[in-house]
Amino acid sequence: MIRNLATELSTRDAVAATTLVLLLVAAPFVVGDYLLSVILIILYFAYVGQAWNLMMGIAGQLSLGHALYVGLGAYTAAALFVHFDVPPAIGLFAAMAVAALAGAVIGFLAFRFGISGVYFALLTIAFAEFTRILFSHFDWVGATSGFFLPVENRTSSDLVNLRGTSVMFYYVILTLAAGALVFVRLLAGTRLGYYWRAIREDQIAAQALGINVFRYKMLAVVISAAMTAVGGVFLAFYYNNLFPTDVFGIHRSIEIIVAPIIGGLGTYFGPVVGAFLIGILGEGLTNATEAAGIQTAGIKQLVYGVILLLIIKLVPGGLWPLIARRLGFSIKERRK
Repeated sequence: MIRNLATELSTRDAVAATTLVLLLVAAPFVVGDYLLSVILIILYFAYVGQAWNLMMGIAGQLSLGHALYVGLGAYTAAALFVHFDVPPAIGLFAAMAVAALAGAVIGFLAFRFGISGVYFALLTIAFAEFTRILFSHFDWVGATSGFFLPVENRTSSDLVNLRGTSVMFYYVILTLAAGALVFVRLLAGTRLGYYWRAIREDQIAAQALGINVFRYKMLAVVISAAMTAVGGVFLAFYYNNLFPTDVFGIHRSIEIIVAPIIGGLGTYFGPVVGAFLIGILGEGLTNATEAAGIQTAGIKQLVYGVILLLIIKLVPGGLWPLIARRLGFSIKERRK
C-alpha cells in the first residue's frame, strides 16, 4: 500500500512535498514566537479538517456539529489529568473512546432510522448544542466559569504530560497533521475507502451491490470522531483552559469545516491548503481590526462565509485541484 502511494507521486510532487515538510520542520529555527504560534494553529485546523474530510469528503456524511468531538476529547483528557493525575498520553485513549461512543450513538440514531442529508447535519448540531448546555452546568469541570489546567512546566519538553515549550507543541501538531494526511490517504486506498466513496456517490446503488451501508457509515463517523477528539486533547493542553461556549460552540464546527471546503472537499491536500488560507487571513483580519480599533466579533465568520460563497460559485472543486493543475502536480485524489 505504501509502495503504491509512493509510485503515485511524480518527481515534481515528491520534491514539492519534501520541500514543504522541510520548511515546516525548520520553522521554529527561522521564525519568531508569534509567527510560530500562527503556523501551529494552522496545522491544528489542517488536522481536524482532515478528520472531518474523511467523514464528509470521502464517506459523504455531512456533520455540522464536529465541535462535539473536540469538546468531549478536550474535557475528558483534561478532567482525568486534573482530578486523577492521568497523563494525557493515557487520557488520550479515553478521550478517543468517549468521542467515538458519542459518534456511534449519533450514527446509530441517524442511520438506523434513515436520517440523512441535511437532517443528519441538524442532528449533529443538536447533539453539540445539547452537550454545550450540559457542560455549562457541570460543576465538576468548571461549568460556565471555565476549567483550568495547572501549568508547572514551560521550559522543558514533557510529552507524556504535554507540558513544555511552544516548540514542543508545534512539533506535536505537525506530527499529528502529517500523520492524519497519510492515514486518511492510506485508508482511502483500502476496500473500506472504496466502499465509502461508493456510498457517497450513490447509497442505493452501493446497497444493491451488497455493501453494508449502515456498517460503513458508522465506521466513518466513529473514526472521524476519534480523530477529532485527539485535536481536542491538543487544544486543551495547549491553551490550558476550557469553556463550554468555546469548545462546543457552533463557531468551532464552522472553523473545522471551512478549511476542507475551501481547499477541496474529498482531496487529501485540500484541508492543508484551506487551513493555511484561513489561518493567514484570520490572523490578518485580527491584526487589521485591532489596529483600526474595530470590534472583531463576527467579522471572521462573515469573511469566511463570503469566501465559501465565492469558492462554491467560482471554484466548486476547491483551491487545491486548481493549484495542482496550474503547477503540474498529479491530482489522483481529486473527488470525482
